[in-house]
Amino acid sequence: MTFNEGMQIDPNRVSSGGGPGRGGKIALGGAGGLIVLVLALLLGGDPSSLLHDITGAQSTAAPKTAPGTPAHCRTGADANRYVDCRVVLTTQSLDAVWGTELPRQTRTAYTPPQVTLFTGAVSTGCGRATSAVGPFYCPADRTAYFDTAFFQELVDKFGSSGGPLAQEYVVAHEVGHHIQNLLGDSGRAQRDPKGPASGSVRLELQADCYAGLWAHYADKLPAPGGSQPFLKPLSDKDIQDALSAAAAVGDDRIQQAATGRVNPESWTHGSSAERQKWLMAGYRTGQVRACDTFSATDLNNPAALR
Repeated sequence: MTFNEGMQIDPNRVSSGGGPGRGGKIALGGAGGLIVLVLALLLGGDPSSLLHDITGAQSTAAPKTAPGTPAHCRTGADANRYVDCRVVLTTQSLDAVWGTELPRQTRTAYTPPQVTLFTGAVSTGCGRATSAVGPFYCPADRTAYFDTAFFQELVDKFGSSGGPLAQEYVVAHEVGHHIQNLLGDSGRAQRDPKGPASGSVRLELQADCYAGLWAHYADKLPAPGGSQPFLKPLSDKDIQDALSAAAAVGDDRIQQAATGRVNPESWTHGSSAERQKWLMAGYRTGQVRACDTFSATDLNNPAALR
């Protein structure tokens, strides 16, 4: 899947910054620590309770971010070539889809999230974070944070395909957490933080569904001020790339790789199969109501809504 080459990238849509610094110590060290961190923080949720433990109390301050899309990101052709440009144009596509569909389907106004690209470490409204936490959304400052080096980690360490829609799924999932914030659902995970049918799992699966909802419209809805959509028509391979990324970060797959066993009672994000099914529920229907994981009687069956 590719962007239409003539799409114009907004030079002010994201902030860029951060840097390696010292980064402090990571309490959950080594490769196993990375898996636990991804399990806890990858693809959203509120990281405020864990960021201090991840980065360590004696970390140096991260460089401040500044407004501005990277200078080499100008068109859809750049987004097809460079991963940071892909994040920016995916964000613009998400703005277009949610700016239309959220008020139409829910009567809730869409306020775009802030998006920050960083390298190494960054200061956030939820605390200081290093790249070890993976991409995440901070409800406190309504900002999604991405170190694009993670997308290669997704392939190398978690076995995802490296296709563009696999990366765009991650961006769309984080913005899905912003949609939950706008709709007042973000706090529901805290009431029931882990387990196979917990509020946390339901929140994450709903963000997967919202990512699929974006994909439903992204190759059809014209970009603002034009007649072409942001994306060229999605192929079966594109969808398989997104499904590969969703499966790669399922709780069961990560637990099996880390410990050799699966413990559903400690799940926070859902199984690989559940993540794929809810992604497809959003993609096939394009409907917010089809993503109501909190009303689902069976998370293995997205159609099982009360």
